[in-house]
Amino acid sequence: MTEPDPAEAEDDGRRYPSTIGGMFYLLVMAVVLVALALVVLDEWRTGIRVMGGALMFGALVRLVLRSRDAGMLAVRHKALDALVLVALGGALIFLAGSIPDQPGF
Repeated sequence: MTEPDPAEAEDDGRRYPSTIGGMFYLLVMAVVLVALALVVLDEWRTGIRVMGGALMFGALVRLVLRSRDAGMLAVRHKALDALVLVALGGALIFLAGSIPDQPGF
């Protein structure tokens, strides 16, 4: 019978991200939650802009970190991940600024 690997046993109880990218992912998600709270509190333009900024920050982090350190920010290739995040973040920021105010709201 073989003894369990101490590193393996240590991983079973871990409750924190194993990479720096995981921490940045959680930070992006926390900012998105704050942005959603702003949207619910009737500050929808500000909330959507904050959400877009969080996605663009995630793109920057994805470009800076190595793939093995990017954690949950790494889905495909580095350039594709960053491009998708920049496109979504930029679209949110653009739309929040370009939608005219509606009378009565």
